[in-house]
Amino acid sequence: MDQQLARFKALTDCNAPSGFEGPMTRLMKSYLEPVADDIIQDNTGSIFGRKKGTGKHAVMLAGHLDEIGFMVTAITDDGFIKFTNLGYWWANVMLSQKVTITGSRGAVRGVIGGKPPHVLGVQEKEQAASVPNMFIDIGVDSKAEVLATGIRIGDAVTPYSEFEVMTNPDYLLAKAWDNRFGCALAVEALETYSNEEITVVAGAVTQEETMSRGAKTAAHTVKPSLAIALDVGLCTKTPGMSGSTKMGDGPIVVLIDAWHISHPSFRRFVTDVAEKHDIKVQFDYLTGGYTDAGNIAQSLDGIPALSIGVPTRYIHSNVSMMNRRDYNGALELVNAVLAELTDDRVDQIIEQTYEHLS
Repeated sequence: MDQQLARFKALTDCNAPSGFEGPMTRLMKSYLEPVADDIIQDNTGSIFGRKKGTGKHAVMLAGHLDEIGFMVTAITDDGFIKFTNLGYWWANVMLSQKVTITGSRGAVRGVIGGKPPHVLGVQEKEQAASVPNMFIDIGVDSKAEVLATGIRIGDAVTPYSEFEVMTNPDYLLAKAWDNRFGCALAVEALETYSNEEITVVAGAVTQEETMSRGAKTAAHTVKPSLAIALDVGLCTKTPGMSGSTKMGDGPIVVLIDAWHISHPSFRRFVTDVAEKHDIKVQFDYLTGGYTDAGNIAQSLDGIPALSIGVPTRYIHSNVSMMNRRDYNGALELVNAVLAELTDDRVDQIIEQTYEHLS
């Protein structure tokens, strides 16, 4: 396994749902410290490495540390564990899936259960795949046995799925590409960054999956001139889907989402850079989702922002699939954008007077 794959595995295997990002904060710090001039961290756990330039402007590269997960809300006398969502789940993908509960004595494996379909009436079947009717089974018979494992109400629960290289080795399966993709890219972009004029601040924020809360505090802490949210997009080239985003066809530039219209001048610059460097890109829009670009753009006096991602299958479930070529294409695009920026061009983007690359 090469260094990039090993990092992918470490990042996606890490258990850190929204509000419980500590393990990811520590892991990202171990990657960022050796390549950064200094580390910036806010009180929620958002973390960035900074390489200082000689100019006046800074660019923020923001993945997000958290993954979707659950929180323990009750333990029954018979040893079953009730829970609530951390982030949006489609309930139909949850039943019979393995999970990891992180208690005070370490990780405990469980499985999400519910009433079997054999005993459900017609109306019950419609409600069976809903969180109030589900529970987690760790294979015990009593509340006392659950408590003996160190599990308590309020503990974090994450999906369990091992990192795997698929039949086509460019296709990679893991539990948390949303959004360990962006974390990996932020680290790798910082490692290779060499623009002496523009400061780059690369890392990841907390609690994106729960209303993008960490983006607000991170933007206030970093105070960038421009920002790129690094997050996954939807692969729409699968049966039953409509759209044009396909795995293997390159990174996505997001035009608009439920919270944010990508900054038009910044987007024009990014697409000009892609054309100049012959980097294939795709475009997408999201009517029912968001990225951290929205809250970053609304911070301070307004920060020009957009999102760059990769088409991904099966996000917000126990597994997701990404194409390595798309990841490397996104990295190439981000690196090219950073290399082409100058203080004057950042001024033009902010003032919306940018026209074209000279």
